[in-house]
Amino acid sequence: MLWTLIAVLLVLWLLGLIGGIGAGFIHLLLIVALIVLLFQLLTGRSTA
Repeated sequence: MLWTLIAVLLVLWLLGLIGGIGAGFIHLLLIVALIVLLFQLLTGRSTA
């Protein structure tokens, strides 16, 4: 589930870079997703 969310946000982020529409919000969401990913990797918890 987390990987799907990260993939969707990455695609939206790339579209934001190309289109420039809502780029600030997409960049903010990408940063939040990366923080969540790092937290999950560092804590070693498995959700599968």
